[in-house]
Amino acid sequence: MSQSIKGFSKLSKEEKIDWITKTYFSNTSEAKQIVTQYWNSSEHIQKLHDEFIENTLTNFYLPYGVAPNFEINGKSYTIPMAIEESSVVAAASKAAKFWGERGGFKATVLNTEKIGQVHFLFNGDFEKLQSFFNQIKPKFFSETEAFTKNMQKRGGGILDIKLKDKTEALPNYYQLHATFNTKDSMGANFINTCLEQFAKTLENKAQDYAEFTQTEKNIQVVMSILSNYVPNCIVRAEVSCPVSQMSEDPSIDSKEFAEKFVNAVNIAEIEPYRAVTHNKGIMNGIDSVVLATGNDFRAIEAGVHAYASKSGQYSSLSHAKIEDDIFTFWIEVPLALGTIGGLTSLHPLVKFSLEMLGNPSAEELMKIVAVTGLAQNFAAVRSLTTTGIQQGHMKMHINNILNQHQATKEEKIQVLDYFKNTTISHSLVVDYLESLRK
Repeated sequence: MSQSIKGFSKLSKEEKIDWITKTYFSNTSEAKQIVTQYWNSSEHIQKLHDEFIENTLTNFYLPYGVAPNFEINGKSYTIPMAIEESSVVAAASKAAKFWGERGGFKATVLNTEKIGQVHFLFNGDFEKLQSFFNQIKPKFFSETEAFTKNMQKRGGGILDIKLKDKTEALPNYYQLHATFNTKDSMGANFINTCLEQFAKTLENKAQDYAEFTQTEKNIQVVMSILSNYVPNCIVRAEVSCPVSQMSEDPSIDSKEFAEKFVNAVNIAEIEPYRAVTHNKGIMNGIDSVVLATGNDFRAIEAGVHAYASKSGQYSSLSHAKIEDDIFTFWIEVPLALGTIGGLTSLHPLVKFSLEMLGNPSAEELMKIVAVTGLAQNFAAVRSLTTTGIQQGHMKMHINNILNQHQATKEEKIQVLDYFKNTTISHSLVVDYLESLRK
């Protein structure tokens, strides 16, 4: 049977599901039931979800949890986290409690500059292009006033526009490199709208510029698009305490633990294989809050990992030191976030998340997200340098194993009791479950 179809997007949702289930599944009714059981019982909510993207069949759920007791700059937060990975929420909560008893987290927004570029080809004299750019630069601002008026009222707008010569890397390639402040919105649509107008202004004014030859007048705009690399939209989060307060476990020496922790972070700074996994742990915290607040975690991931490579080698996003018997652990991370626009006013759970956080500004959300990443990293490195990562992770993961093997309530109680003080692995849990069933 052919698996291609014409006009799929024009079918109703039910017709799409019929085609999918009949084409790809042996048990059509079971496949339909799997898809439809995740429909929201509220027709209004389901219609809202259906219209977020194209060719919607159903909703794909992620667990939505909370990590309480985060003290950030003297203010208490309960942080929403949307993530499927075991132990992440528990680890963040544990780190929040630990640092809450030691003065809490400090966070500062260092800059909020965002970037967009018009990429174009120009075959001619660069000095003439530079003179042309200097002459028409005010037009880039004046011809976008209709788009920037409201943003300017909120204190944002276009910060600057520069002409960049990139011809050494690619023949005839130049950029308009623009910087923006988009205040509480992430600003993608605003930036892209401005950039497309810059492109029109560039092309139109070139036709009228008397110094250009006919060839030079034919500037070719390749594309106009914001950048998700935002090295000047940075937030810093940190914690510190006397080295003597670093251990809650009498069997673990505080000084030894602090020194081991610093060494673990230093290894992530110089060893890319470790740094990738180290930063992935940070992103467990960051992405879960980004998702729960309706922001674009793919954009955040791309920008963060580019920033981690800014020295030419991929490295740790977090850093640690001991000076004068004070342990300090910090992170500086680029986060282009928004609290208005996009899903923030549409998705009910996003609105719920933002209200739970006190309806933060974009800058306050940057601080919250960075702190969650730092907390997650602290919890992971603490486990790695003390008990090992698997002890806590597998205790949280054991329920997934039991559900996968359809354990009964009674079996779960017996298995959890047996592994209370025993090494946990997938195979050991399955073996013990099978022994109970025999």
